[in-house]
Amino acid sequence: MPEVVIAGAVRTAVGKRNGGLAGVHPADLSAVVLTALAERTGLDPALVDDVIWGCVSQVGDQSSNIGRYAVLAAGWPESIPGTTVNRACGSSQQALDFAAQAVLSGQQDVVVAGGVESMSRVPLGAAKAGGAPYGPRALARYNDFEFNQGIGAELIAEKWGFDRTRVDEFSVLSHERAAAAQDAGAFTDQIVAVDGVTADEGIRRGSTVEKLAGLKPAFRDDGVIHAGNSSQISDGAAALLLTTPEKARELGLTPLARYRAGAVAGSDPVLMLTGPIPATEKVLRKTGLGIGEIGVFEVNEAFAPVPLAWIAETGADPALVNPLGGAIALGHPLGGSGAVLMTRMLHHMRDNDIRYGLQTMCEGGGTANATVVELVS
Repeated sequence: MPEVVIAGAVRTAVGKRNGGLAGVHPADLSAVVLTALAERTGLDPALVDDVIWGCVSQVGDQSSNIGRYAVLAAGWPESIPGTTVNRACGSSQQALDFAAQAVLSGQQDVVVAGGVESMSRVPLGAAKAGGAPYGPRALARYNDFEFNQGIGAELIAEKWGFDRTRVDEFSVLSHERAAAAQDAGAFTDQIVAVDGVTADEGIRRGSTVEKLAGLKPAFRDDGVIHAGNSSQISDGAAALLLTTPEKARELGLTPLARYRAGAVAGSDPVLMLTGPIPATEKVLRKTGLGIGEIGVFEVNEAFAPVPLAWIAETGADPALVNPLGGAIALGHPLGGSGAVLMTRMLHHMRDNDIRYGLQTMCEGGGTANATVVELVS
């Protein structure tokens, strides 16, 4: 069976809404990480067979195939193509999976995967432009329920019995872990500076359950979900380099990890955000690994109940889940988040000699990606 290795991973810092990255066009933001990826690995961009780029709100500054315009903005040869992927929040994780499949198939040798989202410039929901993507038949199938991620998060909290205190405690922990990681320099090597922004902007130091108790519920008057236990609106980009072990040796590249397997799963679109549970089961079956063999998990913190329910169902050690904090503290630049999380996880695995890592991402519409990677010593 052919192998795929990830031979480079770089990201921007994640900027908060209207923060330090808000003035940067998303194509230029993408170009920064593409340029840094080539420089840090020593790769000649002319050798890249394709650039597969995740982006969710593909309108305005992010319209018309931003993957291609990222290549041009980076100054890479015009012969290098680019394409743009949308699997909601998992777009750049799906880009990684597509890139791995292209290399595994033997159709391509060197592929760059990643993604971007500038939520300051292209607001969440902008692509709908007053329309409804579901259509009457899908709505009728679910008794005209208006699909809503926030309501889904409320339903998950209700189903698994997570009260306001529990979800807020998880959110505080996310900020504490992210602050500790930032202070320890855990993110320094993976981040490329953009307009002087070198650190993730969303971390709220000194966050407490008592402070969060003052925030009003966002989706139900008697609900538990609010701005403080939800992912942050953010700007950011990340890029990953995939190739074969043989090609890596030929080009003098140093692999970080082997791509072991990827999986995608569908789930109840009303709950919407439980897909990481079956996706995790699916990818573990593919690898033959047990949950106890994984040394680190990145489970995107779209809302606090999502990783909490995932932990409850999988039996994963909570100490190994999002050990550097997650989207509640570090932000969630939609189409870029899959590659951002993978970059964080790969560097954490390298820095701590962790053999296996698993990343999973809930997505709008009730789907989820899961990916397992193995450290290359």
